[in-house]
Amino acid sequence: MRVDLTGKTALITGASRGIGEAAARIMAGYGARVVLAARSKSDIERIAAEIGDAALAVVCDVSRYDDVQAAVDATVEHFGGLNVLVNNAGIIDPIARLDQSDPEAWGRVIDTNVKGVYHGLRAGIPAMKRSGGGVAINISSGAAISTLEGWSHYCASKAAVLSLTRAAHAENMQDNIRVVGLSPGTVATEMQRTIKASGINPVALLNWAWHISPDWAGEAIAWLTTDAAKEHDGGDFSLKSKENQRAIGLVA
Repeated sequence: MRVDLTGKTALITGASRGIGEAAARIMAGYGARVVLAARSKSDIERIAAEIGDAALAVVCDVSRYDDVQAAVDATVEHFGGLNVLVNNAGIIDPIARLDQSDPEAWGRVIDTNVKGVYHGLRAGIPAMKRSGGGVAINISSGAAISTLEGWSHYCASKAAVLSLTRAAHAENMQDNIRVVGLSPGTVATEMQRTIKASGINPVALLNWAWHISPDWAGEAIAWLTTDAAKEHDGGDFSLKSKENQRAIGLVA
């Protein structure tokens, strides 16, 4: 593969399962030191132990800025710097039509999906600057540019994340910091089980076999750290594209 992360340190939020866990394992396999951040202490500690000395588990609720800053500080203290930030933590539950939605639950999605990404960028960019540069990868979605019934909170949050990606890249590219989004399509994770259980909109009707593996998203995240991905900076890289899948080496 064209990915070599030897000597690099990556902080990954939402790393207790799904895309975050896959990214941590795959990036470690490419030589990176990885910090797994999530609310679930037991899960990230188990995964970090399985990865070995190149991994650190840090309990973190991305909706709280102090938690994210503490995770960045722990990363720098333990591994000496920060080179890659993966803003992966995100939620979609509860799925409901706008006029039937619970305002507090709707707000929690924004707190996690939007403010969580902002918190990651706000805490992570200064640390990457001190390391001489880096890459921030924000997990996006086709929902950033389209709408689906019952997903008003999720669509609004991902549209905001795309704007954060654009703004953060424009503001920081002169400091050798790249910011790019990954729109992976539908992935076989617990979120898809929540979507299917809702029964709302066509995504809930998709056959499970049609969802890609979290490992594909993890490979895409690792590839986006390379110079080969620079043309996508400041926007979303779609994993639904066969051309993009070939660029990563996922398909022939």
